[in-house]
Amino acid sequence: MTSGALPDNPFVAAGMIEDPRLFVGRKDELHAIASRMKGDQPTSINIVGDKHIGKSSLLYYFVRTWEQRGLNANRYVVIYLPLRGVDCQTETGFYEAVAEGLLNHVQGWQQRSLQNCWKSKPLNRQAFSDAVKEWKRQGKLPVLCLDDFESLLKYPDKFDNGFYDNLRSLMDSNALMLVVASRKQLDVYANEHRFGSSFFNIGHTIYLKELTTDEAIELSRLPTRSINGAALSVDEQSHAQQWGDRHPYKLQLAGYYLWEARQQGKAIKWAKQQFEQQLANPKFKAKGQGWQLWLHWLVWDLPVRLGRIAKFIGGAVDDVSNWIIGMVILLLLVLVLVGVLHWNEVWDFVRDKLGIK
Repeated sequence: MTSGALPDNPFVAAGMIEDPRLFVGRKDELHAIASRMKGDQPTSINIVGDKHIGKSSLLYYFVRTWEQRGLNANRYVVIYLPLRGVDCQTETGFYEAVAEGLLNHVQGWQQRSLQNCWKSKPLNRQAFSDAVKEWKRQGKLPVLCLDDFESLLKYPDKFDNGFYDNLRSLMDSNALMLVVASRKQLDVYANEHRFGSSFFNIGHTIYLKELTTDEAIELSRLPTRSINGAALSVDEQSHAQQWGDRHPYKLQLAGYYLWEARQQGKAIKWAKQQFEQQLANPKFKAKGQGWQLWLHWLVWDLPVRLGRIAKFIGGAVDDVSNWIIGMVILLLLVLVLVGVLHWNEVWDFVRDKLGIK
């Protein structure tokens, strides 16, 4: 775990969360990764999620904390490798980056016997495969947490079907486990880039979505070194939760500017303006996803928000139930607008179904 003082402003407005004390939630996803490492047949995983949803932070946090999850520390070597780095623009560069990462995590008496098999120069596909198999014979399983998989797709001449087939062969022989983070499922990329390798049909997929309500509340209460307890006041926490709406990046961004506003003696309105300006930045919005975000809002967010009216009458319902209720309300509103129904008929229906007296 990280030692030393916490930052004054604990909110990470850009980039990956590196201090494990500031990582919140994702318990189910972390448990799923750890559980698939166990046993004689580890299962590789594809972590799928939109930009800024927290894929990098999840992988990095897992690498920092996996030994706390009841796993045999003598069996595994777990590393985080960002594929967008310059070292991973060639196949040999990828293998050398993996080797360096693995050997940096091997300590003590095992170090020499585990190092020798990586000394081949150049470290090509065959040498890499032989080294991984030798580690298996010595009872070590490399677990590679590969971030930003899309970076490899920029170099199809360097990373071809043979490269992916070799990785798949090592996975199938239980000599290697991968946890691959990407914005789309790997099989989607296989179709888009015409890869025929079975690597892209990876064993298990985890879809990373927004935080739960409890996790969002916990994130808004991140601690600071400046004062005892949460960095934000109760009122500021409420604003962060309202602006962020369970999206990890938005919550971090809201918390960051709310903290800065207080330090600079500025009003909440200033923090909201800074927050909205950052969200309007084209770098935040994934290219070509504007219509997808609008569609998601129309067919999911809006109905869910309408459906949450049930909570005001004491109903404990989940978002799926909210969505169903919201879709009904939305459909009724459309029927009113086109003249099929009257407002009084809609209100009578809502009162009857929701039990409003």
